Amino acid sequence: MKIPGLSFSLKRAVGITAVKQKVARATGIPTTRQGLERKIGSMLLGAVLPNTKKKRKR
Repeated sequence: MKIPGLSFSLKRAVGITAVKQKVARATGIPTTRQGLERKIGSMLLGAVLPNTKKKRKR
């Protein structure tokens, strides 16, 4: 039987999560699949469509 609102993560208890976060921040490379896909996708779009944002004149 589970206690509502209480969960346990072995990775978090051992410290793997914190190490992954520190590596990702230091290198600038995300460690999650979704983060990598977003980063690669934005890089590809930036190469294909450079400088798509226009600055407004005031």
